[in-house]
Amino acid sequence: MSLDTTATKPHERLAAWLAADMERVTDTIRARMSSEHAPRIPQVTAHLIEAGGKRLRPMLTLASARMMGYEGEDHVKLAATVEFIHTATLLHDDVVDESGQRRGRPTANLLWDNQSSVLVGDYLFARSFQLMVETGSLRVLDILSDAAATIAEGEVLQLTAARDLGTTEDTYLKVVRGKTAALFSAANEVGGVIAGASDAQVRALYAYGDALGIAFQIVDDLLDYGGVAAVMGKNTGDDFREGKLTLPVIKAIAAADADERAFWQRVIGEGRQGDGDLEQAQALLRKHGALDATRQEALDWIARAKAALATLPEHKLRGMLDDLADYVVARVL
Repeated sequence: MSLDTTATKPHERLAAWLAADMERVTDTIRARMSSEHAPRIPQVTAHLIEAGGKRLRPMLTLASARMMGYEGEDHVKLAATVEFIHTATLLHDDVVDESGQRRGRPTANLLWDNQSSVLVGDYLFARSFQLMVETGSLRVLDILSDAAATIAEGEVLQLTAARDLGTTEDTYLKVVRGKTAALFSAANEVGGVIAGASDAQVRALYAYGDALGIAFQIVDDLLDYGGVAAVMGKNTGDDFREGKLTLPVIKAIAAADADERAFWQRVIGEGRQGDGDLEQAQALLRKHGALDATRQEALDWIARAKAALATLPEHKLRGMLDDLADYVVARVL
């Protein structure tokens, strides 16, 4: 687990330090996504898992366990579990959102069909529970099963809040905490639990993951109104076209005059969009300082993540996780 000094970005340095563990995680994923009777399962799963994602979530599990002195084997199974849960949610999300691109590639539902994406997602959820049970820890099972339920709850809440101009920042935070932060925090938490960390240390790991996940999603929502498709792995304006009430839009609507509110009602509330509407939306976000205010909230959450991390024992991995937190928001600074 030597640090590759040629890796420059925080997640790359983290991946280099955890390379041996991550290789075992990849082997575990490939072994467990196989199916004797349904070859479409590994085909669909491989399309997404092999697409070159950063695999932040499984790395958080590995880093948390190693940082707390773990020398066993179960952290690999838990990291694979976290990646399976994440992949399953992506497969389902792309069907719900009718997405055509993920990580810069066509989505599985576009290449195959919605039925395959949903059923393969279900298969991966089942595999994830098999893996977590193998650790023999009821506490781990409780944390990850609760996270899976919370993710689904967050997605349903987002679905019901879509196109509702009355959506508040509190509701937005509940959605984000569910659909994104829940798995970040659980990934950290189970790493600490499997390592036998103290309750206070496990709470700190949870708090780091929770705040990091919230900031991560806020930044993604910001990038949707000004990101580069090649970097984002999706098209700029996807959230706008899908009528999602993300934080920048919620802030702009709160400051809107009557004409601006009518615009938001048409393009988001009713979904009637035409040429130039995305550019008009971006102009309104800038006019009311919604992008800057959203960026500041992301920075505030990163400060919370770093404060939680600072309570943990000094370790090279702790420094990398601290740098990772800064990198999450550096994309929009």
